[in-house]
Amino acid sequence: MSQTYFSDLERGTQPRIKEEICQKVWEGIVALITTRLSNCSFGFRFPLQCNDGAVVCGCDELSFSRLLQTEVPEITWPPERTEDFSSLKLPLTLAIIDTIQFCFRSIGKPLEIGYHDYPRHHHFRFNQQEGQDLFRIDINMIFARNGLAYELQADGNIKRLLPEVLRDSLNEVLFHTGDSELDGLLESARRKFSSPDMEIRRDSLEKLWDAWERLKTVEPGKDKKSQIKALLDKCLLEPNMRNTIEAEALELTGIGNNYRIRHSETNRIPISSSEQVDYLFHRMFSMIRFLLKTTGKGG
Repeated sequence: MSQTYFSDLERGTQPRIKEEICQKVWEGIVALITTRLSNCSFGFRFPLQCNDGAVVCGCDELSFSRLLQTEVPEITWPPERTEDFSSLKLPLTLAIIDTIQFCFRSIGKPLEIGYHDYPRHHHFRFNQQEGQDLFRIDINMIFARNGLAYELQADGNIKRLLPEVLRDSLNEVLFHTGDSELDGLLESARRKFSSPDMEIRRDSLEKLWDAWERLKTVEPGKDKKSQIKALLDKCLLEPNMRNTIEAEALELTGIGNNYRIRHSETNRIPISSSEQVDYLFHRMFSMIRFLLKTTGKGG
């Protein structure tokens, strides 16, 4: 069961906005994994067999290490230390996240089923669900207490927590526009935007701008200009608001053409930070959702 610290009750919890895992957090995660190795939790996937019978008596840490380093090549296990041995070397954040997912798939809660006197070891069986649940609670506590915008889900995937300004609308929106391709683009954009991987989040912008171009052509008309006019006419906007929305639509189209979103030519403006992705996604998503809601197409 998760706990709430007194300081959280008194001061409130930290905002979950950090995306880079720092040295302190990595060392805490290593301590958590090492503890689970010591208590045989990873014997669920990497069992040591008792010589006197086909029963698990421990965890094969060498097999754990070899497979982890094969599946997550950026990780060294046991973790390397700095030259002065004062701390652990800090891997890339995505490698740490992959390591957590590897451990989630490999863990079970060890349950003692007997004791072997001569080798002086216990025999175990495992409850995978309980082991995963306990590991997930501990990892998510580390994330929350250190303001990290990640959460380990019950299915073992790690999702980036969305910015608060977008969190509710993205989680609650239903895409039923009447155009299956438009729905697919919007859903793909939402899914990619939640990824911890910056490159995948950049892809979410491409999907969202593709959805924008698709949305501009869903109304009947002889060309895109007349189709956009029909879309805005359907919104029944007051004239000043109509001018504001139309200007924003032109600006967003220009952003898609001038930034490295839908085009990759060298003269396009690169998007270099997570904050820029969040800003552009929020701006475009707000426009699309507004048009969908005011034209009765969901959202």
